[in-house]
Amino acid sequence: MKPIHRLLAVGLVLSASAATAATAATAADAWPSKPITMVVPTAPAGSTDIMARLVGDPLQRALGQPVVIDNKPGASGNIGTEFVARAAPDGYTLLMQYSGYHVGNPSLYPNIRWSPTKDFVPVAMVMRAPHVVAVSGRLPVKSMKELIEYGKKKEGGLFFASSGNGSIQHIAGELLSRQTKQAMTHVPYKGSGPAINDLISGNVDMFITTPPSVIGHFAGGRIKPLAYTGSKRHPSMPDVPTSAEAGLPGYEVESWFAVFAPAKTPPEVVNRLSAELRKIVESEAFRRKVDEQGAFATYMDPPTLAKFVDQELAAWSKVIKSADIKPD
Repeated sequence: MKPIHRLLAVGLVLSASAATAATAATAADAWPSKPITMVVPTAPAGSTDIMARLVGDPLQRALGQPVVIDNKPGASGNIGTEFVARAAPDGYTLLMQYSGYHVGNPSLYPNIRWSPTKDFVPVAMVMRAPHVVAVSGRLPVKSMKELIEYGKKKEGGLFFASSGNGSIQHIAGELLSRQTKQAMTHVPYKGSGPAINDLISGNVDMFITTPPSVIGHFAGGRIKPLAYTGSKRHPSMPDVPTSAEAGLPGYEVESWFAVFAPAKTPPEVVNRLSAELRKIVESEAFRRKVDEQGAFATYMDPPTLAKFVDQELAAWSKVIKSADIKPD
């Protein structure tokens, strides 16, 4: 090749590279240019779904594009979670994730087809919530002591619900069974919504879950809260004793909810999302709504959330193994 031809070839390559970079930059600058889907790996009406909707409305106003909530329940959260793990990393498919699935499932399901660290990039934590030991309003009990005595006398023992095998609700029930030294039967559902319906009807006795999904039923007496699994009482439920006050010292269970995106989502998109979510989570309006739900608005940025996830994976792996909890 003559020198002039070689120079022309190099120029064409450089021009093509510059054009590609410019196109990528323009695409990133234009984000978002279409609706964003936020996948919820549970059925409607549960805490994860409630949190997605609380976040989704102000987020779409901030971004100027619709945020569509897409419930994909089933397989203890694995269906919805895997869907997002396999989605295009372009910022248009997000996951509102429940901690029980993200850090519990890897220890419970060794063959799951997604990794909490390899297939996702953290965007932001939005809420943390201790659980509440809730029982059907049909049960003739008013305290944890009465519940435990009732369970010992009831034929077949207590039946407790969860939003799926291996969820923190499942783990919380197994831990309560061990601490109170009585057998309990686990009844898994495809989300909190169906579990709550059966709790109200009396088909199951107990549901240990985050307050947002059940707090609305307390006033009417269809569901009764017996204990709050935090270290102190929550202002929205001042009459509900902590686990320690109810006679269960050390019984503390907490869930968290966070937004994740598929791995390799552009950093500028992740940072923009995280910045907008921070404004939402730290706003007075959002904090008030979450407080009314019996939980705590909590923001974590991507690096902090990444470290926290690693810590939680190790902690829950230890709990699951020590309690010998099985997914079935």
